[in-house]
Amino acid sequence: MFTLMIVVFVLGYTAIALEHPLKIDKAASALLIGVITWALYVFGGIDILSSGVSRAWNEYVAINPAADTHEGMLYFITHHEVLHHLSEISSILFFLLGAMTIVEIVDQHQGFKIITDKIKTTNKIKLLWVLSVLTFFMSAALDNLTTTIVIVALIRKLIDDKKDRWFFASMVVLAANAGGAWSPIGDVTTIMLWIGGQVTTFNIITRVILPSLFTMLVPLVIVSTYLKGDVTRPQLSNGDSKEYTTHKEQLFILCLGVSSLLFVPVFKTVTHLPPYLGMLFGLGLMWVVTEIMHKHKDSEFKSRLNVTGVLKKVDVPTVLFFLGILSAVSSLQSAGHLDILAQWLNDNVHDIYIINLIIGVLSSIVDNVPLVAGAMGMYPIEAAGAVGYASNFVQDGLFWEFLAYCAGTGGSILIIGSAAGVAAMGMEKIDFIWYFKKISLLAFIGYLSGAGVYYLQAILLH
Repeated sequence: MFTLMIVVFVLGYTAIALEHPLKIDKAASALLIGVITWALYVFGGIDILSSGVSRAWNEYVAINPAADTHEGMLYFITHHEVLHHLSEISSILFFLLGAMTIVEIVDQHQGFKIITDKIKTTNKIKLLWVLSVLTFFMSAALDNLTTTIVIVALIRKLIDDKKDRWFFASMVVLAANAGGAWSPIGDVTTIMLWIGGQVTTFNIITRVILPSLFTMLVPLVIVSTYLKGDVTRPQLSNGDSKEYTTHKEQLFILCLGVSSLLFVPVFKTVTHLPPYLGMLFGLGLMWVVTEIMHKHKDSEFKSRLNVTGVLKKVDVPTVLFFLGILSAVSSLQSAGHLDILAQWLNDNVHDIYIINLIIGVLSSIVDNVPLVAGAMGMYPIEAAGAVGYASNFVQDGLFWEFLAYCAGTGGSILIIGSAAGVAAMGMEKIDFIWYFKKISLLAFIGYLSGAGVYYLQAILLH
């Protein structure tokens, strides 16, 4: 069963990649592998856990020695692990739902019109640079997932051609992941390292911002050498061209939406509660405000602008895709597949740069969160003043900083490799194979370029 779980995951991953040729929605494939891998884990759970490869089980037994029975093993899988991973996955899904709904509220109130009216250029190169730089810094202040949702919504208002939108949205994914890597609140993995004490705010910003910047700039420069022409602005339909809101209302809702998104990291820092609660607070606030704003308007306006109407436009298949793929990865994490991988890297690769580069590439295939969690469990934080190889693992050591960079930016290599990529894929229905052909090499070159900059920087500073 242990091996069969990998086989099912690979087959499901292939079905997701071949979504368009197979004409089967990727959400369906993701949900199937999410359920099947957990079912296989249950059926082979006694043998899998008895082998001792699952770090989660070993830690559980160390705390609960009486649980080391067949019944205890099944209880561990079906109750402890399922609920543990469900809580983590749910926090991501509710965060995603909240962010997508807030962005959709702003969109329905034509708030983005204020921004798109300011962007006059239709030149592809200029527009790509403007959106990429904007994304890079926005993702550091918000996070890469929220920023991608906002910018892709903008792209829909700026670009009519589907393939052009795909290309711009994909480049936005690169910029969002690069921007999130150097900020302690910009990416889930950086947040993990920040909360875990492996990195501190000042050092992660100052030492990773330059490599992250090169990760975005190098692909942009390459693209600028061959990208030609102008984009075509979309023609407004009768429904879109009709003014449902005044300019003041558009500006107010845009500011309220952006403020709600910016409030999330503040909420987390002040309360120490999960970010999704801050996102849901922002959504609840906007819901109340819009209800009050439109309570005296005609039913035609209410049906378009009220949150109950907006929710019908939220992309549920993308949320279900997240649920399926994260469930599948969590089963592999719980069963010990990722622990074996982390142990192999620890035993066979002794160069911190190569280890992290491999983790970054793997994070484009498997979710980067369990990979980083595995590394955090594998390598304890060394005491200040450690010398030799151990000095790489002190707080703000080279290993942790480079891990933040690699895990944050490596996911861009494949569209499915990051939360930002999955969100863009769902919103614009980007084809996995198309992304692989058009973007993956650019992302890989940018990834290696940033890694090279970090390596040179480390030599000069140490």
